[in-house]
Amino acid sequence: MAPASVSAVLAPIGTLFINLIRVTVFPLVVSMLVASIGAISGSRTLGRAGGRAIAVALVLLAVAATVSVAVAAPVLGRVPVDRAAVQSLQARATAAPAARTGVADSRVAQWFIDLVPPNVFRAVNDDAMLPVIVVAVLFALALGRVREERRTPVLHVVEGIAEAMQRFVAAVLELAPIGVFALAAPLAARLGVAAAGAVGVYIVLVVTLTVVVSLVLLYPLGIVGGGMRPAAFASFCAPAQAVAFSSRSSLAALPAMLETAEQAGAPPVVAGFILPLAASVFRFGAAIAQTVGVLFLARLYGIDLSPAQLASIIVVVIFATFAVPGIPGGSVIAMVPVLGAANVPVEGIGILLAVDAIPDMFRTTANVTGTMAVAALLSRSDAAV
Repeated sequence: MAPASVSAVLAPIGTLFINLIRVTVFPLVVSMLVASIGAISGSRTLGRAGGRAIAVALVLLAVAATVSVAVAAPVLGRVPVDRAAVQSLQARATAAPAARTGVADSRVAQWFIDLVPPNVFRAVNDDAMLPVIVVAVLFALALGRVREERRTPVLHVVEGIAEAMQRFVAAVLELAPIGVFALAAPLAARLGVAAAGAVGVYIVLVVTLTVVVSLVLLYPLGIVGGGMRPAAFASFCAPAQAVAFSSRSSLAALPAMLETAEQAGAPPVVAGFILPLAASVFRFGAAIAQTVGVLFLARLYGIDLSPAQLASIIVVVIFATFAVPGIPGGSVIAMVPVLGAANVPVEGIGILLAVDAIPDMFRTTANVTGTMAVAALLSRSDAAV
């Protein structure tokens, strides 16, 4: 069978796989944001610890995404990509034009105005993920101020939706070998050998950034903020890191995190509330991986990103990480809104999924390290109260 015929057969399968991913994005992101933020903001007892945890997490995610943009953009800009291959990808791209999002070419003032849509359903229809995320966060904060007897049933429904969508995503990922092949094979045929070097650079870059940023940011936070000696903090993280690296699942490492925290004498609010919550929604490594991934795909598709788009990427990454399912490859699945913020074709996910095994090991380890660093910081602050 000729290569063109093979691509014609695989293209519909790849499109179906992408559509299965895209259909999960809005309900998954919105339900997980509302469930996590609504639960924290509504708890008077745990609100203080939860508020500190959210503040620390947002700062860490923002720094990680910003550093990743600052480092990855110039590095990837030097990666050679065959222009004919880029033009072939652009011709087949199905990404929405920049005008649909109202971000790419707008002025700064208009960009901020577009963050709060007059019609959220229209924003969903237009695939404008950032305004939907903003509305979801505002709704979650408002829900936290509702009386408990009325708030609890809503949270139960939202948590049920979030759990169902995570199971949906897990089922879709079981089809990943077929879907990734259907996506990657036509892309590889169009890109040829030129893609191999670019993909290699991406893997090295994302792994290196994940390790370096974790060492520079998370370890000082745990050591200085948590009042621990370097060797003590390394031992504090090591059991959970070992599980995370081998299983590629933050949730699988939760028992090890809880056992270590209890042995270290962490306050009950940290061991019983902060750690389970952080293991479920805090994805420090994903902030790096998603940022580098979207910049890599933009380079591969020959898309020049404006400063406004780079700012959008950082903002969307911060919130998209809270919707990453705690399963291998979940970070790549949750990249859809980030790709939308940069107007990068979603089909590029196939390339990232195909080579995600090694980056995912380091990414998940960084997720767990971030959770343990936050736990060490909050344990010390709660003990001082």
